[in-house]
Amino acid sequence: MSWPHEGTDWAYMLDDIKPVFADIIKQISRFERVLLTAPVAASAAKYLANAGVEMSRVTIHEIRNNDTWARDFGPITVFFNNKPTLLDFGFNGWGLKFPAYHDNIISRHLKQRGALLPNLNTIGLIMEGGSIESDGLGTIMTTSECLLSPNRNPQLDKSEIEQALASLVGAKRVLWLNHGALAGDDTDSHIDTLARFCPNNTIIYQGCDHPLDEHFEQFKLMEQELKSFVAPDGSHYRLIALPWPKAQFDEQAHRLPATYANFLIINGAVLVPTYRDPENDNTALERIAQAFPGRETIGIDCLSLLEQHGSLHCVTMQLPQGVLP
Repeated sequence: MSWPHEGTDWAYMLDDIKPVFADIIKQISRFERVLLTAPVAASAAKYLANAGVEMSRVTIHEIRNNDTWARDFGPITVFFNNKPTLLDFGFNGWGLKFPAYHDNIISRHLKQRGALLPNLNTIGLIMEGGSIESDGLGTIMTTSECLLSPNRNPQLDKSEIEQALASLVGAKRVLWLNHGALAGDDTDSHIDTLARFCPNNTIIYQGCDHPLDEHFEQFKLMEQELKSFVAPDGSHYRLIALPWPKAQFDEQAHRLPATYANFLIINGAVLVPTYRDPENDNTALERIAQAFPGRETIGIDCLSLLEQHGSLHCVTMQLPQGVLP
């Protein structure tokens, strides 16, 4: 994760957003270690300690960051011969929308400081972690809106993107969604805002059952696409729809991209974004718990995260066992 500070777009609301980051770190550190970057490590450490975080479970490296969306600039881990290798894909601010000159080299700084153990391979391909979803068994799910964006890899067509996914992350097949987009989303329809793989050939996805909502038609078309997908064993996926969260808006009345699909799977638990919408929040927690039996399901108030157009999964990147020293 990367810490919000005065040099990020969070500057105007640090008092609101720091407690959210502290809560996420506190919950993750109950189950696993946390690697955090911050421009002033001592300041972040003091804040987290005062928030009750067990700091023996948190390592902070003093590295500058443009923003805090670690899912999209953090390293993606793949395994070759059961050994982890980190892939440092290019990050260009979601198709040249925002500055990323610090974020794009954070993984290399971490490697240089000995914070990451395996090989780190810098990849020329532009690709954010939130743009691909893997079942861990060779199936990648993604969206055409994002991976075929003209401001990411304009020299590559769909088949060439699939070839790159095959060679770099071991994709045996790619499932493409052509519908589904959240108003206020800067990522060009990242898959982690729409649909996620779960155990036992299950896909959990953001539903929309409000016919008068601007998203209704697109999300129904996305649902039909998901129903057409076939698992590796030839069966159709078990589908679980998440409730449609209450519409959220910023001070300029712009719609914010609220989604329950942006949950985070950690050791022994699933952290679920909530939006102070009790009925829908509770239903989302229940349905995600159905998809992950045996794991604790924990709600995290992420309403403030929406102000910069992301949510819980977006501010984190998992590092498998064997990656940290």
